[in-house]
Amino acid sequence: MGTQFEATVDIDRPIDEVFAFLADGTNDPEFSPRVQKIEKTPDGPTAVGTVFRSTVKDAGMTTGREFEITELVSPSRIRWSERSKNLITAADGGYDLEPTPSGGTRVRIFNVLEGHGIGKLLLPVAGGAARKDAPAFGQRIKAAVEAS
Repeated sequence: MGTQFEATVDIDRPIDEVFAFLADGTNDPEFSPRVQKIEKTPDGPTAVGTVFRSTVKDAGMTTGREFEITELVSPSRIRWSERSKNLITAADGGYDLEPTPSGGTRVRIFNVLEGHGIGKLLLPVAGGAARKDAPAFGQRIKAAVEAS
C-alpha cells in the first residue's frame, strides 16, 4: 500500500506556458533540488512513452530514477510512472492544470509513493516528509515557472 502527497499552487503564467514548462521534465532541477542530473529519451517533444532518467539525492543517498510519461493531454494533464525500483518510488504522479480567472494557472501536483523491500518500513517517514514539504515544493514550481 502506498502513500500520497499533493500540493496546489497558482502560477502567474498562462496555462499553455505552464504546461510546456512542466511537460519538459528536463526543467525539474530548477524546482527540485534533489535532482542532480536529468536526461530525456527520445529527443524531441515530450509525448506518451518519453522517459526521463535522473540522478537524485535523497536523505544522503544518490540513486538513479527513471520515469515514463503515461498520459499527456495539453494543456491540462500530465501523468507519469516510475519504472525504476528503488527503496521508495513514485508509482504514479502527475500535474493537473486549469486556467484561473486572472489568466494564470492553478497546478495540482501529486505523487503516490510505494516502498520496496526495506523501503516499506521507511515509507511512513518518507511520505510524512513529502507531505510536509509539499507546499514548499509547490512554491518552488511557481518560482521556477514564473522565472522562465
